[in-house]
Amino acid sequence: MAYMDAKPTQPNGKSVLLFHGKNFNGYYWKDVIFFLKNSGYRVIVPDQLGWGRSEKPNIHYSFHLLAANTMQLLDSLAINKVHVIGHSMGGMLATRFALMFPDVVNKLIYENPIGIEDYKTFIPYQKVEEQYEKELKANYDSYKKYQQGYYPKWKPEYEQYVKAQAASLNDSDFAKTAWVNALTYQMIYEQPVVYEFRHIKQPTLIIIGLEDRTVVGKNLLSKEEAAKHGQYPLLGKKLKAEINGSTLIELKDVGHIPHIQVQEVYRQHVLKFLKD
Repeated sequence: MAYMDAKPTQPNGKSVLLFHGKNFNGYYWKDVIFFLKNSGYRVIVPDQLGWGRSEKPNIHYSFHLLAANTMQLLDSLAINKVHVIGHSMGGMLATRFALMFPDVVNKLIYENPIGIEDYKTFIPYQKVEEQYEKELKANYDSYKKYQQGYYPKWKPEYEQYVKAQAASLNDSDFAKTAWVNALTYQMIYEQPVVYEFRHIKQPTLIIIGLEDRTVVGKNLLSKEEAAKHGQYPLLGKKLKAEINGSTLIELKDVGHIPHIQVQEVYRQHVLKFLKD
């Protein structure tokens, strides 16, 4: 399990744990790491098992397993308290981590998390082998097209995150990566956390880019059905209503990745919440 451990020059004694999304790894947190460590935080950034520089074993993937792995990592680093930020799929993992280790998580930040809907209630089921065949057909252009949907307007500086995702295409064992991508799609589909948000007790900040329309498995829906889901202006409010005492920040004209699209606005909200 690969990870980054970014230590601050002037430590405040607090640590922040970052959970990446499905189509990403620790790299896309680089600017968040920078402002957090410059604000005194030690920043722990795992590539979850199956992603990035971590190994990609053919196992049963679960959010419970990923959370347990992360806790083992924190134990090895002698960290017993963390603030947690979870983006996209990382929001689902952050939920499971906070529920499994409530005494470890101090504050929780959701950034456009997926899993506010139960995808298996409206996305048609497909066997993992079917998803695997789709993953094998991936190429640079397909990754870029998908990532373009994350932003209201595409900018050249976003290309680096496509390159980071597409790096695996050149691996000699890309078939292994494609299989793990299929397995983790099934994990998201089959292991909803939406029914457990109400059990979250930590102080929680929810940051929502209002232009986001992300739906896992959206390509399996008709255009009319797809339009009924992934409505983040509604989903953000739904999540806030589920988590008692949570705070919702809604960002106009912002898509799926606020920490990339509006870095300064994101920084201000995150640091204010962590310091309050």
